[in-house]
Amino acid sequence: MTARVLTKLGGRMRSDKIKKGLERVPHRALLHATGLSRKDLGRPFIGVASSFTDLIPGHIGMRDLERFIERGVCYAGGVPFLFGVPGICDGIAMGHLGMCYPLALREIVADTIETVCNAHQLDGIICLTNCDKITPGMLMGVARLNIPAIIVTAGPMISGRFNKRKLAFVHDTYEAMAKAKQGDISAAELSCLEMEACPGQGSCQGLYTANTMACLTEAMGMSIPGCGTALAGSAKKRRIAQASGERIVELVKKNIKPCDIITKKSLENAIVVDMALGGSSNTVLHLMSIAHEAGISLDLKTFDKISKSVPHITAIEPAGTHFMEDIEYAGGIPAVLKRLKLKLNNTLNVSGEKTFEIAGKATIFDEDVIRPFTQAYHKQGGIAVLYGNIAPNGAVVKQSGVSAKMMKFTGRARVFNREEEAMQAIMNKKIKKGDCVVIRYEGPAGGPGMREMLAPTAAIVGLGLSDSVALITDGRFSGGTKGPCIGHISPEASSGGPIAIIRDGDIINIDIVSRKIEVKLSKAEIDRRFRGWKPIQPKIKTGYLSRYSRLVTSADKGAILK
Repeated sequence: MTARVLTKLGGRMRSDKIKKGLERVPHRALLHATGLSRKDLGRPFIGVASSFTDLIPGHIGMRDLERFIERGVCYAGGVPFLFGVPGICDGIAMGHLGMCYPLALREIVADTIETVCNAHQLDGIICLTNCDKITPGMLMGVARLNIPAIIVTAGPMISGRFNKRKLAFVHDTYEAMAKAKQGDISAAELSCLEMEACPGQGSCQGLYTANTMACLTEAMGMSIPGCGTALAGSAKKRRIAQASGERIVELVKKNIKPCDIITKKSLENAIVVDMALGGSSNTVLHLMSIAHEAGISLDLKTFDKISKSVPHITAIEPAGTHFMEDIEYAGGIPAVLKRLKLKLNNTLNVSGEKTFEIAGKATIFDEDVIRPFTQAYHKQGGIAVLYGNIAPNGAVVKQSGVSAKMMKFTGRARVFNREEEAMQAIMNKKIKKGDCVVIRYEGPAGGPGMREMLAPTAAIVGLGLSDSVALITDGRFSGGTKGPCIGHISPEASSGGPIAIIRDGDIINIDIVSRKIEVKLSKAEIDRRFRGWKPIQPKIKTGYLSRYSRLVTSADKGAILK
């Protein structure tokens, strides 16, 4: 329904289904019980889906932002309705059973958005989010619903401080564990890092999954300009929250919906920005899942094609020394769009502006933080997609975090069927130079939940092995991962992917430049091994994860549910 038709029908709203007509007397009685006046029933009903929780540093400041969103909705003549969405902190869930849940949570978040908005026939929605799987889950939900929507991300955490040095969560906690094991830092320093690495509210300070998704949400047009990097707790973030509340009412009046904004071209813009920033490899899963909900075809080859044509122009933690605050002060995502304008499509933002207009008004305040193409950190973008007899359907690596000497690697397989087994071997110094750690049965179905392997990858870095040891898995990696770590290997082991038949001592060849990943085995030998292969039993046999394991598709399809 176009804005013109909407006006012609006298401003008919979706929420009229629950508030107009004789047969809706009971519905109106219940609405009045919430405190609504008769006058309120003539206004647009706006959902405010908040993932506030005391459990996640990135979300503890959301109560404040909820107030400003509500203020904006009311100023613009709407009626805000706050409801909760569950959240998980990936960092706290890391390294144990908890990490089976975050990717699975993405689907719960999408389903929650759909369920609440359709059950109550809301006219529009603002999604207040921040951390890793919650943001893509909300984007999936609004794309599926296709009612007017805006995403507000709560913002990055500021850097910590220790002895005049900036601190970041991954580098100064996960990698510090291995350094302490080596005796490279004292117990007193480790204790101080533990206290100071995360100084307060916000998503972790580097270009990990949460911040990458916030930036890409803005790049695809679903957050108003400046939202992606505006710091947690800042006055700017409050103003963005209020402006978003005002704008959502306008989107309802004009009937501008997510699928007017989330298009093939806007998703390509998000990928271009992703490659230029050197973002988290998890974005591959999430952008494909968002595309699926919007009815758009998006595959791994698109990511690799764009990566080959877009230079990597920022060096943000963990692959560099800058922090999200540096991107913010350099001009934020509008400045990145300005730099990338010739690579972008001129698509619509929820603000009503188009990409080129936003880019045209932006200023790049720091040419080192957002470099020109001629001074790019790498000629290609942050992510590469590899294929070969280990990964016939593809595998993903954050190539911007790999040193030049490890872009090609040959090593001996050290095989583990669980992350914990690999972590134990690494911390007990049983992994040596020239080894290729293989962690399998950690895919979407086999994990279940495709656990992130931040602990083992950070331990490898902390032990000084990142230039001599590779890690491959059918699981995935945190945005904080760096080094030659190849994830998303598809098909996964539990589905009979070739990674299932690799044995200790097999020779693994990785060539990121040529986009290849192979085990040095003949097809005949691979077939012979499969004749005697049986998948291991499901690790979890009850509850949500058991159902999730039976329904989830492979990583190369975005790990969506069937």
